[in-house]
Amino acid sequence: MARTSKRLNKAYDGLDNVAAYPVEEAVKLVKERSVVKFDETVEIAMNLGVDPRHADQNVRGVVNLPHGTGKAVRVAVFAKGDKAEEAKAAGADVVGAEDLAEQIKSGKMDFDRCIATPDMMPVVGRLGKILGPRGMMPNPKLGSVTNDVGAAIQAAKGGQVEFRVEKAGIIHAGVGKVSFSDDALVENIKAFVGAISRAKPSGAKGTYIKRVSLSSTMGPGLKIDVASVFGAP
Repeated sequence: MARTSKRLNKAYDGLDNVAAYPVEEAVKLVKERSVVKFDETVEIAMNLGVDPRHADQNVRGVVNLPHGTGKAVRVAVFAKGDKAEEAKAAGADVVGAEDLAEQIKSGKMDFDRCIATPDMMPVVGRLGKILGPRGMMPNPKLGSVTNDVGAAIQAAKGGQVEFRVEKAGIIHAGVGKVSFSDDALVENIKAFVGAISRAKPSGAKGTYIKRVSLSSTMGPGLKIDVASVFGAP
């Protein structure tokens, strides 16, 4: 514990806990303060002026990060026949129908994203209590219920990130790795923040994007000047 505290104290040394940094400077500082031996994820957290308990203030969607997430994403697909073969050819890690549903019910969930063809939704629907809380329930509005399973798999593996506001009005996601170039991280951050901005719900009042912060997995958090990302919110 003492070593962890010493490491964090060193990481915070010289940082202004009150200041909001331009996004380019925040990226540089986050990368400079990564001293662990693994390739940390760069994480973004956004505090929004919404109350997701109200349906007209919910924020949910997907965004394609231009440089991907740097994470290997395992995709499960509910499909039969030709669509199942298409899914396998497109690189799906798990493909099935009722058999896949039984695996999930038994607790075997070796995947990060779930896609389904429309005809499989009666089967998938019975898994709502398992997939829903994990944010894995296929949804046509997010492009994960589709007959174009090949495109959906490519998007999921190529850097598509799903986002959903939590009860406290916070959205967080990984936007790359410390090993990414500064420019790649900045572009990913701008793409993510832009998607959240465009997803502003009709019921949101007052300041929509209140605060944005950036950190690495084990590093300090830095506030980002929202105006430096895409202009005044």
